[in-house]
Amino acid sequence: MKILKRIFFIILGAFIVAIALEEFLVPNRIIDGGIVGISIILAHLTGWSLGLFLFVLNLPFLLIGYKQIGKTFALSTLLGVTVLSLSTEYFHPFPPLTEDPLLACVFGGIILGIGVGLVIRYGGSLDGTEIVAILVNKKTPFSVGETVMFFNIFILSSAGFVFDWDRAMYSLITYYIAFKMIDITIDGFVESKAVWIISDKYKEIGDTVLARLGRGVTYLEGEGGYTGDDKKVIFCVLTRLEEAKLKSIVDEVDENAFLAIGTIHDVRGGRFKKRDIH
Repeated sequence: MKILKRIFFIILGAFIVAIALEEFLVPNRIIDGGIVGISIILAHLTGWSLGLFLFVLNLPFLLIGYKQIGKTFALSTLLGVTVLSLSTEYFHPFPPLTEDPLLACVFGGIILGIGVGLVIRYGGSLDGTEIVAILVNKKTPFSVGETVMFFNIFILSSAGFVFDWDRAMYSLITYYIAFKMIDITIDGFVESKAVWIISDKYKEIGDTVLARLGRGVTYLEGEGGYTGDDKKVIFCVLTRLEEAKLKSIVDEVDENAFLAIGTIHDVRGGRFKKRDIH
């Protein structure tokens, strides 16, 4: 079932990306970064099929990914790229949903980001530059994001020479929107909060959080760096909407308590069921 689920969402994600390309971006001469952007430019200059370039240009990177990153990742990427190439061929004869470049870059970027995010979330990729970035990251101090950005600066800038500079600026907007939507699709809309509390009244705070928020707490052993005293650190995870209530609980019990809150994107497991806030 896990394999079937992965296959389904990779196919769905690639299909969604094809809609974004053929119904919004390509007809309005707006490009994305990476191999997709290069493919759009080459298809425009040669008149050849976009799907052909998407498949052929990604093949060398798939071979590299198979040898250096793993078989599962390479096969998942091959599935996504194949579906994307075939889907762009299918949607190509359809008329664009809008000819307004602003609407095209906004909605195209949103749809593109959702599709790419689904593929990445389920273990694949639609762009060979990401594979190169992963390999560069292993041998250089540059992060994956920095390497991808380096490639995309040149690719997106080239849209100004091939099309016009208005289209290059629209392409930058599309890239930014897609980038944000990829994060949302991978991490989800609901952000969780990780909380660390240090207080001499740790037991009372922990019991109150458990009783009034229904959130489980964990007591960690700590030591004061300056005093050397033993400390108990309360750790718990809650939703963004519960953050204000937690702060009020801590203030009620110990207004001098140390409180640190951070954003986390993935939470799994746990024994405690959510209760109503009171």
